[in-house]
Amino acid sequence: MGKISILLVDDDPHLVRLVRANLESVGYKVFTTADARTALALVDKEMPDMIILDIMLPEIDGYELCQQIREFAATPIIMLTAKVEDTDKVKGLKLGADDYITKPFNVPELLARIEAVLRRSRSSEEITGPRALTCGDISIDFVQRRVTVRGQEVALTLTEYKLLSQLASNAGRVMLHRELLTKVWGPEYQDEMEYLRAYIRHLRQKIEADPHQPRY
Repeated sequence: MGKISILLVDDDPHLVRLVRANLESVGYKVFTTADARTALALVDKEMPDMIILDIMLPEIDGYELCQQIREFAATPIIMLTAKVEDTDKVKGLKLGADDYITKPFNVPELLARIEAVLRRSRSSEEITGPRALTCGDISIDFVQRRVTVRGQEVALTLTEYKLLSQLASNAGRVMLHRELLTKVWGPEYQDEMEYLRAYIRHLRQKIEADPHQPRY
């Protein structure tokens, strides 16, 4: 197994030096760039295990870059933001980010977030229930982690799949917000209700015929 690789996209040289030095000191391989176009090329060429992405970038901002990355890669993304408004954080989640961290932050906080997101992305849950499930137009293959809707395979990020899998595996029972957040994101996220709201919206956009009048 090689080193876990992280792409850091930020145009603040001081922050890049600080984050890179700390990530490399604990064993991560780090790529850095200050612009979105180079970042897209690096994602395609190097296929990093994670992307840390600043919102405030020249030319193409972090929101648009996140959206472009999600068109071809499911790589976990943590967004860095100097903004503290919930609407700004939710916007990143809606576009496919897996987590966010607000500047200024301390290194232990960043490392903890990275470890939590990587743990989710690399977790291989043992299949103890049914190997497949069909509900209406939706079919889930829990072995291959494939979801089809009306006969067409749907591309889900890992977090979207894990959330749908939890809901489908517990069909017929009420799941509490904290239960879902703990099982999908981890115990550190049990109070992050906006994560759950954002990803339920993601799923509805992908599996519902009419997301505004959801059937499922």
